[in-house]
Formats: sequence, C-alpha cells, structure tokens
Amino acid sequence: MWNMFDYQRKKTDLSLFEKVGQLFMPAAFVNDTEAEVRELEKQIREQHVGGLCFFHSRASAATNYEGKKEVVYNARSFDTLRNLIVRYQRAAKYPLLIAIDAEWGLAMRIENTPQYPYAITLGAVQDHPELLYEVGKNIARDCRAAGIHWNLAPVVDINNNPDNPVIGYRSFGEDKWEVAQKALAFVKGTQSEGVLTSIKHFPGHGDTAVDSHLGLPLIDKSKEALLDNELHPFQRLIDEGVDSVMVGHLSVPSLAAGKLISSSISKDIIKGVLRNEMGFEGVVISDALNMHAVSREYPVKGELEWLAFDAGNDVLCFAEHTREGIATILQKATEAQINESFERVWALKEKAMGNPGGKTVPTLSDADSLNARLARECLTRLVGKASDLVDFKSKGFVGLSMVQSGENPFFASIRTKKAFPGISNTDYTLSELENRLKSEANILLALYPPQVKPTANFGLSATELNFINSLLETKNVVLYLFGNPYVLKLLNIGTTRTTVVAYQNLEAFQHLAAEHFLGNFKAKGKLPVQTKNKLPNE
Repeated sequence: MWNMFDYQRKKTDLSLFEKVGQLFMPAAFVNDTEAEVRELEKQIREQHVGGLCFFHSRASAATNYEGKKEVVYNARSFDTLRNLIVRYQRAAKYPLLIAIDAEWGLAMRIENTPQYPYAITLGAVQDHPELLYEVGKNIARDCRAAGIHWNLAPVVDINNNPDNPVIGYRSFGEDKWEVAQKALAFVKGTQSEGVLTSIKHFPGHGDTAVDSHLGLPLIDKSKEALLDNELHPFQRLIDEGVDSVMVGHLSVPSLAAGKLISSSISKDIIKGVLRNEMGFEGVVISDALNMHAVSREYPVKGELEWLAFDAGNDVLCFAEHTREGIATILQKATEAQINESFERVWALKEKAMGNPGGKTVPTLSDADSLNARLARECLTRLVGKASDLVDFKSKGFVGLSMVQSGENPFFASIRTKKAFPGISNTDYTLSELENRLKSEANILLALYPPQVKPTANFGLSATELNFINSLLETKNVVLYLFGNPYVLKLLNIGTTRTTVVAYQNLEAFQHLAAEHFLGNFKAKGKLPVQTKNKLPNE
C-alpha cells in the first residue's frame, strides 16, 4: 500500500511514456473471460494506464447499444469485481484509479448490490437535502467496499426535453436550482466517505432527443440561454470544488465558435468555456470514447484519443486504442501539455488514495431503511384528494396489476389491512381482462412499465396502452405508477379518480405506496418534470 510520501517521490520517476499512460482509463468488464482478463493485465503492465472504469460485461449497455447481445446474469458479480480489482492492482506499476458509474448505486452495473432511487425519484423529494447526502454517502461506502475510488456521478443535466432517450430518469429534474441543490447534497455525501465524484455530461445533455451512444446530438441554443440554464448546475458545483467534470459527446455550436463538433473534442468548449470562463481547475474526463457519437467519426486508431486529449481532457475514459493513442500523443503533444494533465491526474490519485476515508470497508450498505424514508418523501399525488381514496375503499374495488407477474408487494401490503380480489395481465389476455372487468366499477391499477427508458413506449405495447386508457376513461380508476413519470405522457390521467406516482418498483416503494393508499400518510413529493398532461384542476 502506497502512502503520500510514495506518491510525491514517485511522481518524479515516471517517464514521459508512463505519464501519458496515466491519462488513459480503458474499460474493464466484471464478467470477462480469463483470456480477456489476462489481456487487460498485459495492457496495464505495458501501457501503464492510470485507471480502469468497470462495467458489467461486454454484452451490457456500455458496449451493446442496440441491445442485440444477451446479458448473462452472474449472482457473484460483486465478489468477482473485488477480486478483479485486486488482481489488476497487482499488475500495475503505479496504483490504478478505479472508477464506475454508480448513479443509483453499484446496482447500476453489478447484480445483488444495494440499489438506491434514480435521480428523477430523488428530484421529487422536497426540502430534505440530508436524504440525498445519505444516498451519496451510502453509495460511496459501497464503492469503498469494492475497492472503487471514483464514482462517475452525479448527472447534473437539466432534463428539459421529455423525449430525451438517455438522460430522463438519470436527471434530478428540469429546474436548475433543484438540480444543483440535489447534486450538491449527493456530492457532499460522497466526499464524506473519501470517494471522488464527477459531474456530467458537460455542457448539458438534457435538451436533446438523440442518444449520444448512437449519434451526435445537436443543441442549437444561444450561449446566453445555456449560461442561464444548462450551465448553472455545473457552475454551482465547480464553485463548491467538485473533483472532476465529465464532458459529453454533444454538438453545441454556440459554445464552439459555431463549429459542429462534439464537446468532448472541442478546445473552445473545454479550454475556453469550462477552464477559462467557468474557472474549473480540476480533472476533466471524457465520456466513454467508444460511444458512436464520436467513435464512428474517427476510424484511425489513436486519432480520437489524441483529439480528446488535445481538446483538454485529462482522463480518456473507455479509450479503445490505448497503444496507438499513447503513441500519437507522444508524437504530437508538447511535454508541457502532457505534464499539465499528468499533474492533475496524479493529484487526484493522491487525494483518492491518501484520504483515510478512502480505505475499503468490510460490508455493503443496507438500502432498505433509507429507501423507505425516501419513498415516503417522494410519493407524489397528481390527481384527486385524500377523501377520494376513503370513498373508493369503502365501495370495494378490484386490483389490476400491469405488467408484473405474481403477487406484488403493493397489493400484498394492502391485503394485510383490507381484502380485495386481484388480477394481472400476465395471467390473462387483454380481451379476457376486459370481460372480467366489464361489471366492475372501481379498479385499483398498479402499473409497472417494463422499461425505465422511453424507447418503444417504455416497453408498453400499443394494445396495452389502449387497454389502460380505455379503463381510465370508462372506469373509476385509482392509478399508482411504479416507474418513470414520463410514462404519464402516454396516459389520460385527467379522467382518473386518483393518480399517484411512486417512481420505483423497489419493494420499499411498493410498501410505502400501500401505506399511502390505506391512508396512513399524505403524499409530499412534487413531480420534478412536466409530463404535458391536462389535469382536472388546470
């Protein structure tokens, strides 16, 4: 184990080749084959890369954007992750900086690990920054338990485009003040455990309908508009001393001297706006360089890595061509340019590994108790009033579950206090459900959209949506949504008796939703985004 003296002394020993290697952060996959693990070990030894960014597998979303590969479930992924980190560290001449995307916990990448709510759920919480602090703190402890130094979170994009295919639920909402406040609380909680953070995706990925994993989004707004809105959370957290900023793959001509170029390779945006105008002095990390927004445009190996470095990125995340990238940077960059980025990256390593709080912890956090507190604070009623539920329950009702098989925790919790018949669309065809519900007046509808992302209507088929909207228009329906609130764009909720957004299908959220239905507490959350629904009181 290195101490601070080692870092200060060894910094002067690195060759220029090794210094450039320290700027590279290739991907590491938890579920790689032994041959693939050995190949990465060889790369660590020979190229002296500075860190690794962990992903689940080569079939997961990080490399499988079109979703054509089957993701294999591995119940022991967390143990594998810890063992691989130890193994890769042993292969390194200089300690590796280990990173991961854990926006809602290690569960974002690793099975059977604690999952906390999505940012959009936390966006509904009102006046309780200490809860978001606790989320950041707990996730940081889980990172430490794995041997991870750097959580590439939180997202501070303002999601002001309801059709955004990639940010959406990952954003705290559409209000710049709320996004900044909640992101800051998350960051402070993370820092309390000695774990690094990174705000992303600069200069703001919220107002686009293009997924930068697949293509280059264009944000055609004036610089004044961006400074007033999208850049506000970034500036607020920069002023608070955030560790790093991740630059996204976005074309923002007003910030790039009118050029149609990705932010991630734009000197005007990184060195001009981020460094000179906004005063950021910390580490700049690129978004994954394998993403198609940029990778398809630069087929020559090493070219993209050079462009990203030359534009001002200090850490090249998910660089696919490390050997060629190092060679190109050594050929084209000045020694002063290399040293400037190296000094920032090395200082970040000193901070991460020299902090006493950065040592590993023996166990993972218990998410249930904090999730229960969050569920109580975020639950949002959009339609109806408390007395409507009292009247609804007194007249009797049928529970309908869409689209979750088996007994759900929501219905099970309600049944501990009140009996009612329940059915699910996983047990019957839609036409059979129509016949069974024909004579029923009151329906408690628990909706579980199959997807949190908006592609293909969140996984809901056109016939399912038609069936649901027909129920909303012809029956006395109380709706509880356990999913992305943007699903409401597809529903005519103005005709419901009551509509409540629970945001997540986590067990704690379902139990708290049942408590709300039973009248044991009032919904205090506020929808953090607009869904464009016409409500009765508007």
